[in-house]
Amino acid sequence: MRRARPGGRVTRARRAGAETRDAKGPDVSVEDAGFPQVRPRRLRSSAAMRELVAEYRVRPADLVLPVFAREGIDRPVPVSSMPGVVQHTPDSLRRAAAEAAEAGVRGIMLFGVPEHKDAVGSAGTDPDGVLQRAIRDVRSETGDTLVIMSDLCLDEFTDHGHCGVLDERGAVDNDATLARYAEMALVQAEAGADVLGPSGMMDGQVGHVRRALDAAGRTDVAMLAYTAKYASAFYGPFREAVNSSLTGDRKSYQQDPANGREALRELELDLAEGADMVMVKPGMPYLDVLRRVADAVTVPVAAYQISGEYAMVEAAAEKGWIERERAIDETLLCFKRAGADLVLTYWATEAARRLGR
Repeated sequence: MRRARPGGRVTRARRAGAETRDAKGPDVSVEDAGFPQVRPRRLRSSAAMRELVAEYRVRPADLVLPVFAREGIDRPVPVSSMPGVVQHTPDSLRRAAAEAAEAGVRGIMLFGVPEHKDAVGSAGTDPDGVLQRAIRDVRSETGDTLVIMSDLCLDEFTDHGHCGVLDERGAVDNDATLARYAEMALVQAEAGADVLGPSGMMDGQVGHVRRALDAAGRTDVAMLAYTAKYASAFYGPFREAVNSSLTGDRKSYQQDPANGREALRELELDLAEGADMVMVKPGMPYLDVLRRVADAVTVPVAAYQISGEYAMVEAAAEKGWIERERAIDETLLCFKRAGADLVLTYWATEAARRLGR
């Protein structure tokens, strides 16, 4: 049996053509020689060509900068597990916000680190609390140039470190926590937040906060739902950044890493309750979930590149194991490719400057 050439089955007509060419000389066609006619490499031939045909791009305006405002300090305090990240004073926070806006970043997510904590997170609902002051500081510095987002959760403010109020058994009381979230929402909205990010993974949190805002006439304030927030091992550096008091874990309310379909159930509920945007957190370990969420919705989708992801890249780069800037840019691009419209990243200002060149 005669075997076909790599280009396909040998036909009588092709054999005849080959014999004719042989009579004229060794003129072998590309097809007969088995070389590829379709060459994807043609579209990778130069930097200009690659940029021309790129399917996805990261823009500075796609990025949101998470920052930590700490009460009671007179100079920025470095976060040891997140090189380059600090807990901000009011002055350094204003500078960081202005630099982000100048670089083309269009969102900032604020977290508050109070001096004093208690069981119900009173500092989180104090109109003059650290987070509310931070919102006002950023607003006075940047006006409407940045979309000001604020974290709507109790974990930074409670002495036990959980995201809600505890019951007599020491478990997080879902419905009592919703009442506290509603109070937090109103003081954050009054301080000037454009977007609130309920991040505690309490059942019904989006709907409860939305009703509270609407009843107070704050229909203008948007909601970024932490739709799929997983009980991840990658949050460690963040807990240093917010001086977390957590004992135990949050597995009873954050989503189980084993579950993907469950995220779609959470998504359905958040949308029904009035979410304007939705988010998957962490980012890179859950790109499959991000893709499924993005395919299911028509609202903007966010991914949070969390502290552990940041720390891993910085640590590997410090060791010389990876190219730092290339790795950063590649991680951001992977979120866009997986379906994210916006990305929360601690590299937002740096990356935006590079993208704007």
